[in-house]
Amino acid sequence: MGRKALFFDVDGTLLSEVTGKVPNSTKRAISIARSLGHLVFINTGRTCGGVGAIRELVENDGWLCGCGTSVEAEGRLLYKKSLSWEQIRKISRSLIASDMDGIFEGSEAGYVLTLDSRFELGKRIRQNVMTAICCIDPDHIPDIDVQKLCVIGDEKSHKELFFSSLIPDMQVIERGGGLYECVPVGHSKATAIDIILKEYRMTIDDAYVFGDSNNDIAMFEHVPNAVLMGKHSPELEPYASFFTRTVEEDGIWYAMESLGLLSGEQ
Repeated sequence: MGRKALFFDVDGTLLSEVTGKVPNSTKRAISIARSLGHLVFINTGRTCGGVGAIRELVENDGWLCGCGTSVEAEGRLLYKKSLSWEQIRKISRSLIASDMDGIFEGSEAGYVLTLDSRFELGKRIRQNVMTAICCIDPDHIPDIDVQKLCVIGDEKSHKELFFSSLIPDMQVIERGGGLYECVPVGHSKATAIDIILKEYRMTIDDAYVFGDSNNDIAMFEHVPNAVLMGKHSPELEPYASFFTRTVEEDGIWYAMESLGLLSGEQ
């Protein structure tokens, strides 16, 4: 087996949503793979400002953040896409008019229009997701660096009004439970992978992806070697080439060992 590039989602793939930790078996598997010359990249929907302490949890060669809006390899920034001041202002006003909650996700922090939220999910995100949460005034948008946003809506919200206001600049990924990721058009976990493969002069067949949720669909459709975690969104199943166990059942170790990524043999 030649050198491969391995791309891992974070939540529900590397990081257990039950224990909030990365299993030791996963850490060992990644360490062994890197010792064999394979490259390891974290490919997450979280922006750099939402990664926090996760950066220190596993060995890696780079970070693909914000659904393809930021790509970093070996400490070098290869690509970055940020929303303009006009876009942030327009989206802020549309959120208010649509009775929805939203968190603008940036390279340093998360930004909200109100410190409180009528949505329980909004309250939890404010507490857990971003390294820092700052409140901004939609009429006086400061100079902030934002790559994407997550929005929350329910039956009282005017979701179609909001989503239509994003056209043609943003695309929407439904995550379930009233949560939506809004990403600049032309960006995804798949486009981030292509940047890495080009940088290292590797082919799509050299790539392996590991994921579990809807925002992994782009990379599952794109990469033939697609490992699906034991607990996952059913929408990913048609694109999976290998079904592994859950995070808590050492699913990453099991998949990497089965696929020869820990021994150099396929």
